[in-house]
Amino acid sequence: MPSDPIILAFDTSAAHCAAALLHGDTIVASRVEPMSRGQAERLMPLLEEILAEADCTWRDLTAIGVGIGPGNFTGIRISVSAARGLALGLGIPAVGVTGFDALAEIGDGIPAIRAPREQVYVALPGQDPALMAQEQAESLGNLILNDDADVLVNTLARLTAQRWSTTTQPPAPLYVRPADAAPSKDSPPVLLDG
Repeated sequence: MPSDPIILAFDTSAAHCAAALLHGDTIVASRVEPMSRGQAERLMPLLEEILAEADCTWRDLTAIGVGIGPGNFTGIRISVSAARGLALGLGIPAVGVTGFDALAEIGDGIPAIRAPREQVYVALPGQDPALMAQEQAESLGNLILNDDADVLVNTLARLTAQRWSTTTQPPAPLYVRPADAAPSKDSPPVLLDG
């Protein structure tokens, strides 16, 4: 095991597929690919490319860092599932980092993550995360928005480096609101034993 931890961090909670590789204190590879669809197909090849760019293999990794949201439901599920699977397969910890935690490291103000319909997810001190109109959130103070995915994924890697040795729970999605999709109200078909 190398003396300096090697952290692979990634995020698909917004309209991007983003990954960064941190070796010790240095980001050695980082990439953000804007996309509104296709993260499930692109994530693993992107991670392979990031590792190859830094001349690393999966076995060199100390820990996995993953953005757990809030954000796009499908995107969050893609990256959290990938992180949990990789961690299990490699026998290393996976660390979930909220977008709020990463944004709080970037600047002073209220961490805010863009949501559809001119809304943002916000994390106000001492309160549960909430979804509100961006205009309303701006009236509360200076917003730190998740507009720079490269800075965000690099910060996610650095936070993972600080947390991996004390993390005991696998990452889990952070959902602030219920899904837009609703389960079917139709009765399921009757199954026949044959």
